[in-house]
Amino acid sequence: MAPGGSRPERLDVARITKVHGLRGEVVVDLLTSEASRLDPGVTLERDAGPPLLVVASRPHQGKWLVAFAGVGTREAAEALRGTVLRAEPIDDPDALWLDEVIGAAVRTVDGDTCGTVVEVHPNPAADLLVLDGGALVPTTFVLGWAGEGEARHLAIDPPPGLLDLAD
Repeated sequence: MAPGGSRPERLDVARITKVHGLRGEVVVDLLTSEASRLDPGVTLERDAGPPLLVVASRPHQGKWLVAFAGVGTREAAEALRGTVLRAEPIDDPDALWLDEVIGAAVRTVDGDTCGTVVEVHPNPAADLLVLDGGALVPTTFVLGWAGEGEARHLAIDPPPGLLDLAD
């Protein structure tokens, strides 16, 4: 997909890692910052089998414990191990989504070209955009999308000297 282009129909939002207990609960690794993806009543799709309806969820040791409708035994839960769960993209035009940011051009508010995003590195204070030239740009300096079509890019307003650190 082109940077800043149309979003995919479904995004990977979680992965079932193991079974928890005897009543069908599973441990889920959330692959997004949107915990609402595991709210009771949410339906998640998977490659094989019908969609799964979340009936209960709660945080547990950095992951989530989730119960799905129709999964009431340890054996049924074990069959879900390794399953990737997918959902529709959230429609928020002001949000920066990882699948759109990777490969995006970055320019300062003055129009200076900074490079292309090759990775987003998690960081406690603010995630860091890793640019192809080695610069690290905290997302706190990202203003959002600017331009249209092929000229669409991420606009940043970094403090003086930030981009000089990569040289």
